[in-house]
Amino acid sequence: MGHIGSEGEKVADSFCDISYAEKVRIYSYDYLKSCKYLSKIDNTQQLFTKKLFSTLIASSQLLEDFLDFHGAKNNRNWYVYREHAATVRHLSMAGYSQKHIANRMAFYDLPNPEDFIKEGTASLVFLTGSLIKLAPVILKEAERLNIPIPEEDWDHGFFPSVLTTEMLAFDIDDDTDQEKSKIVKIASEFLSIAGNFDQLGFYEPYDLKGMLEMVPAKVNEVEIRRFEMLVHNLQSSFDTYVIQGGYRYGNRKLKQLRSYFSVVFHILQIVGRLLHFYERHLLERGHKRIHQKARQHLSELINPEMLLDRTINYGLYYACHFLTDGKKLAREILNENIERSSVEVPVPVKLGFHSRPSLLVSKIVQYYGGQVELCVGDNRFDASSVLDIQWAGGQIHKENIARVTFEGDTRALKDIVILAGVNYGEDTMGKGIPLPKELNYLR
Repeated sequence: MGHIGSEGEKVADSFCDISYAEKVRIYSYDYLKSCKYLSKIDNTQQLFTKKLFSTLIASSQLLEDFLDFHGAKNNRNWYVYREHAATVRHLSMAGYSQKHIANRMAFYDLPNPEDFIKEGTASLVFLTGSLIKLAPVILKEAERLNIPIPEEDWDHGFFPSVLTTEMLAFDIDDDTDQEKSKIVKIASEFLSIAGNFDQLGFYEPYDLKGMLEMVPAKVNEVEIRRFEMLVHNLQSSFDTYVIQGGYRYGNRKLKQLRSYFSVVFHILQIVGRLLHFYERHLLERGHKRIHQKARQHLSELINPEMLLDRTINYGLYYACHFLTDGKKLAREILNENIERSSVEVPVPVKLGFHSRPSLLVSKIVQYYGGQVELCVGDNRFDASSVLDIQWAGGQIHKENIARVTFEGDTRALKDIVILAGVNYGEDTMGKGIPLPKELNYLR
């Protein structure tokens, strides 16, 4: 064992004996070869395939990691070269996600996609144009650092599109016996994510002043990545527990719902990468001259105003749009698959269904997302609406009714029973009291 360890150490030492200059040449090779390729092409969308973006991502990340390991972040001579690699990586990752969306549009089956496709194309033009503009600057910086530029060139044929005129035979059917509880859970989570995303409120495009006020105070990389992870988990659960067979056939409603959170996931990937680049590399922070000089240098190559516009007025806008647009479908699917039942509960003692009890009941129903109705005589009221419950409360008071029936989503009814058990969260004088731990989400 000692002999093997000794030999291993000798091999490791031999790798470490390679000079920094030689290793930076090796780690820069594919990266500079790609930059050389970019410097010779125009901004033709067909040339920017997923394979090209993937090559740019991999080569820039390897180089960036190598430079970081050797302290380039704290070295005046190498700092800019390292910043270039980071820029290529983040722009390429955003470009890869946008190209993925463009390739999948025929399968997404989203309504009225024309404006989205147009804005997506404009975003891709910005990203690819920025990379083309950056390429000769990177080559010049490499020459300054005495890093050899590869003599070989990539051939266009090395970066083919993923699309062909052929499709493989569809000969594995989807599992059509989906468990309804899984579908209900996924539809509910979609509605919850969409509801939480509403806080970012997007009703019309922002001007530059509005974008600068929004980023990073309200919209930032950390916040967007949180939503990205939630949507990614939703997509993973769907593919694991609902339908494993892809986009083309099967239950149209379920696959269309998947299209909504799939396209949102990839949009959020774009937004997250561009926000990271903006916050880390373009936003004013720190006072060291090398940092300020690098930011100014990158701002001349990558238009910050255009980057924010694509991030907010394209990415954030359409993430909000598709989450909002998908709510109706999610509710349809939810109500088709929920377990339904009815419960009879007492009316709130003394004050009836005034503001507090009505609000708490509606919050329960909204939390689960399924349909629940409050039944009073022959009338039925939407229990997700505070106003509807209060309308019902008027009839209940007028007719001196002591008990009422709720019908609909069993999950919500279970919690309404718990709420009714503590007189809807208030004492007989209408003062609030603590809620049971099962209803913590109402606080």
